[in-house]
Amino acid sequence: MKFELDISKTFNFINEKELTNLEPVIKVYHDFINSKQGVGNDFLGWSNLPVEYNEDEFERIKILADKIKNKCDVLVNIGIGGSYLGAKAAIELFSHSFFDLLKGDKKNGVKVIFAGNNMSSKYLSDLMDAIEDKDVCLNVISKSGTTTEPAIAFRILKDFIERKYGLQESKNRIFITTDKEKGTLKSLADKEGYETFVIPDDVGGRYSVLTAVGLLPMAASGIDITSVMEGARDAYDEFSKIYCEDSSLNICYKYAAVRNSLYRKGKLIEVLSNFEPSFQYFGEWWKQLFGESEGKDGKGIFPVSCNFSTDLHSMGQYIQDGLRNFFETFINVAKSEKIIEIGEIEGNIDGLNFLKGKNLHYVNSKAFLGTLYAHYKGNVPCIVLNMPEVSERAFGYLIYFFEKACAMSGFLLGVNPFDQPGVENYKNNMFSLLGKPGYAKLEFNE
Repeated sequence: MKFELDISKTFNFINEKELTNLEPVIKVYHDFINSKQGVGNDFLGWSNLPVEYNEDEFERIKILADKIKNKCDVLVNIGIGGSYLGAKAAIELFSHSFFDLLKGDKKNGVKVIFAGNNMSSKYLSDLMDAIEDKDVCLNVISKSGTTTEPAIAFRILKDFIERKYGLQESKNRIFITTDKEKGTLKSLADKEGYETFVIPDDVGGRYSVLTAVGLLPMAASGIDITSVMEGARDAYDEFSKIYCEDSSLNICYKYAAVRNSLYRKGKLIEVLSNFEPSFQYFGEWWKQLFGESEGKDGKGIFPVSCNFSTDLHSMGQYIQDGLRNFFETFINVAKSEKIIEIGEIEGNIDGLNFLKGKNLHYVNSKAFLGTLYAHYKGNVPCIVLNMPEVSERAFGYLIYFFEKACAMSGFLLGVNPFDQPGVENYKNNMFSLLGKPGYAKLEFNE
């Protein structure tokens, strides 16, 4: 399995000397990450997860996932931000696109649905309608247990489960992933006897995909989490060294260096583009990772994502001819697990008989190359991350690639990549408007 990074289509905008000039500071930050020093060092636990994860808990995750598959039709995963986006990204990537329409014997895992990531009464009401006649388990993810969105969803769905199954059976259907020793959810789990898993103290939410936060819902959906961790370990081994065999920066740090150099040239927005619909929520995970890590102190590259070729018919015009204040990173999948061959039709009424004998992935790959060339010629700097295949192992590698690149990119930007002070502002304002005790009245003209 070989990932490759092509930065050749950025050299009309930056030059290799700029990347070389960043190498001394990259070395310093590389040592910070590996030795867990420097700013944000108390949240660097993600950096060695691929080789130092809790193996006993990992086995418990797999055992519980099998129980959930045997017991349930649906696992409701309650969490927000990093507590759901990584799992959602993986499940969307590996689940059948039309899972709900499949017959039971074709389903490899349970249906995983998500709650607690919004406060829409319609969404939660619709969810409860949908699971009313299903066998259901709840998986609740929150370090504190008091984050508003998941706490409200858990309050409502806990009552739903207890009325449906009774208090005793409900205890066998509710699982908690939270702090190891403290917090509201930990206290509740100890009191009720819920099975619990740990969010490590030194791993922040957006870096938590490779903990129980992401692994339990992934395993319940049928994903091979052992292969996921093997892929992450591949990336860990590769990026433990600053340089590749040819003495150039490894692709992780090269990506961070290129995006930093482009930022200095006024490219303030990064568009992450793909040509597979199943990558849509990977883009959402990536946006949180980089947006929450870099967007502070008046700095940061604004992350957006596009799903091609769909978005070529909506955002394509802007990318081609709009403001030139952004760059584009493509995730290009080299190999498709599904092959659909294009046939011939009589009369050639759609003018596509020239594609006879070609397969759809081949056509999709040419759409990618055509788009890459068009955007580059339209003065958009383009980075290409070539991904060999869509597999659990490749997914693990991809997660670790972006996590480490994000940490390095944040350091190069001069910010702490592991805090998120701005997130608290809306919460404090909301609590003030709701009249929560202890919060000063907010003077705000609604």
